[in-house]
Amino acid sequence: MLKFKLILFLLIAGCSLAVAQPLVRVSGIVYNQEKSPLPQVTVIVLGQAQSTVTDEFGVYTIYSKSKVFAIKYSLLGYEQKTLKFSERTGARITQQVTLAANINELEQVNITNKQNQLTNTTTINIADIPSMPLVSGNFETMLKTLPGVSTNNELSAQYSVRGGNFDENLIYVNDVEINRPVLIRNGQQEGLSFINAELVSKAKFSAGGFEAKYGDKLSSVLDVRYDKPDSNQIILSTSLLNTSLAVKRNFKNGFLLAGLRYKNNSNVLIKQDEKGSYNPNYADAQVMYQYNFSPKFNVNVLGNFNLGQFKLTPAYRETEFGTLSTTLRLNVDYTGQEIDDYQTVGTAVTATFAPQPNLVIKFINSYFNTVERERYDIDGSYIFDEVDNTFSRDDFGPVTKNRGIGSYYNYGRNSLNTQILTSELKVDQNFDNHVFSWGLKFNNAKYNDRLNEYNYTDSAGYIVPGNSKNIVLQNVINVDNDLDIKNYSAYIQDSYSLSDHAELQLGARATYSSLSRQLLISPRMLIAYRPNSNNKILRFSAGVYKQPPSYRTIRDFSGHLNVDQKAQSSYNTSVGYDYAFDAFGTRLKFTSEAYFKYSDRLIPYKIDNLRIKYLADEVSRGYAYGADFTIGGEFVKDLVSYFRMSIMHANEDIVGDSYVQNGKTIFPDYIKRPTDQRVNFSVFFQDRLLNSPTYKVHLNVLYGSRLPIGPSETPRYLDKFFIPSYKRVDIGFSKDFLDDAALHKPRFLDKNFSAVILFFEVFNLLNINNTVSYLWLKDVDNVQFAIPNYLTGRQFNLKLIVKLKNKP
Repeated sequence: MLKFKLILFLLIAGCSLAVAQPLVRVSGIVYNQEKSPLPQVTVIVLGQAQSTVTDEFGVYTIYSKSKVFAIKYSLLGYEQKTLKFSERTGARITQQVTLAANINELEQVNITNKQNQLTNTTTINIADIPSMPLVSGNFETMLKTLPGVSTNNELSAQYSVRGGNFDENLIYVNDVEINRPVLIRNGQQEGLSFINAELVSKAKFSAGGFEAKYGDKLSSVLDVRYDKPDSNQIILSTSLLNTSLAVKRNFKNGFLLAGLRYKNNSNVLIKQDEKGSYNPNYADAQVMYQYNFSPKFNVNVLGNFNLGQFKLTPAYRETEFGTLSTTLRLNVDYTGQEIDDYQTVGTAVTATFAPQPNLVIKFINSYFNTVERERYDIDGSYIFDEVDNTFSRDDFGPVTKNRGIGSYYNYGRNSLNTQILTSELKVDQNFDNHVFSWGLKFNNAKYNDRLNEYNYTDSAGYIVPGNSKNIVLQNVINVDNDLDIKNYSAYIQDSYSLSDHAELQLGARATYSSLSRQLLISPRMLIAYRPNSNNKILRFSAGVYKQPPSYRTIRDFSGHLNVDQKAQSSYNTSVGYDYAFDAFGTRLKFTSEAYFKYSDRLIPYKIDNLRIKYLADEVSRGYAYGADFTIGGEFVKDLVSYFRMSIMHANEDIVGDSYVQNGKTIFPDYIKRPTDQRVNFSVFFQDRLLNSPTYKVHLNVLYGSRLPIGPSETPRYLDKFFIPSYKRVDIGFSKDFLDDAALHKPRFLDKNFSAVILFFEVFNLLNINNTVSYLWLKDVDNVQFAIPNYLTGRQFNLKLIVKLKNKP
């Protein structure tokens, strides 16, 4: 079937090749009436699938597929402006635009010039999402190409930011905080994340130094918006891995967004070393409806239903590893199965009221219930051999030495029911050149956890003592936990102008947790300076970030809870510099930021794939420092590409840990954090094929240096082993059949669709064996070996995106 689809793709693409005409480019800067650049202005070519937003310098670039066209400039709080153009083919136009303030706009205060400039966030180019070749299909996976973000698992939407772990990241959708499942152990089990990429209109990401209005986490914030669509749309996207349907409708007094998604990545999982019957099925439905009762008042309702099941019946596994001098092979035969499932139901209701032109009040309420279950009962019988490596890698020679023989058994019956209720009030108000904001929030989280798991390893008498006639169970957990946590928080912040070129933001958060019984105060500051040239920005931020204990952080390896745990805290500073310039015949943008984070209280942990195991009874102090660099722009005319690099170092010192060696007590001092990935590099590059704008290539390259790791049973200071560096190349080829640049279009498609785009993607193009974790086994000499668990191999994928044409 795959070969048939590939041949069909090549035939259609070859038959539809047409002589193309150059696009018309319009670029410039959008200002307000005070001649200050306006960020986040939406720029749309009417009647075409072309849109963009201005950057923090107010700069925009957009292309028209026809010579006669109109462009609309819009920003909440400002009057829309539409300009008409009639240009020659391939023209390059510079158009400066000034928007006038609209005192009657509902959310004028939320989208002001000061608030958009005073931020340590990166605006994510939503238009790049369909083109980026991603295995998991989740929106968050594209964050791994951003500076400061590191990862070593393409199957997962989880990510680490500047030395922090997965649990230190905030995610918001329309001001509603989103929480992820707790029981996930690896990327195989991970289903669809909350964010539906087809419904996203805007997204911003901060790798640190974020504002006081955001919540109490240590590392990062992702702020996603589902907003009013520009037009009525029906979008269908289908591939060998997932399918989605999105509907967007505008009404006289509101709008509707609806999305359905389905994912089954068994085609990817069967490429792993562990062979068997994989049956992962995930689906979700989201609906958002907003009704405007008047120009001053509206109500927005967001509903979500997400469910999934991962079922695996393993058969066997063969893993080859080692060095040039010593080549080892592990063969495992399995019996049993694993079934994991989850279900999330939630809703959020937001009422927005603007009693005055300079005042906006939001009342946000949400409730989410997640039920997770793990059921696994797997017995593996293994043979651990040393083999002759004089043959080629694909044809190892005979066994030279048996290093171990035996079995291991894993059993689990775990379930977790999580209920989270949140209510929040947010107020924004203008006072002359000040933007004053404050808010109150209540959060109630309830957990009902049932844990019953254990495992054992028997290497034919070599691991289990020879005089033992009983099976010795390991890592036995059998507990029932019921926990109710209430968090109360408030924030206040003010953004105002120090001069024509400098802006200052001061803010603070206060949080009280019923679990830690602490009142936490977190002051934050951000200052931005823009020279006269308007193509440079200097930023400095400093702040305190505190994270109250959660159910995950207080649960130790044995499943017991440390209810006396206190909040983690971090003191962050950063300096950023952004510079927009012209080079290579195009407009490029360079961004950079150096940072230092010191934490006087952290909860140490170990990572096994995606499972974070907290040392809940321990406390550590640590630091992280580094720098992020990005350069992006149209290196190839009409196509945006990015090159990013991050350098980082993260250490921690567990308070009071020690061991005895040669009769002396040794204190380990600072050791590498589990997320100490020194170098991260990413490329997203786009180019045209066959000199036609309808044929494109999309290249995604990721590199992450090695990560420290050790057996889960050993103390942290013994984690001196390393996961090798993560290297991955994904590539995609696309054909837009209805691109206006093409002289000839298929008549049927042009009549019924506004866009038909076909993609052919190759995941892990170089077929690199990336390691995600290790299986730890001992041989006959009681020497422990780390058998790598490899990630996915090379995989082909076909994807089709169609947009139905709006008909009167």
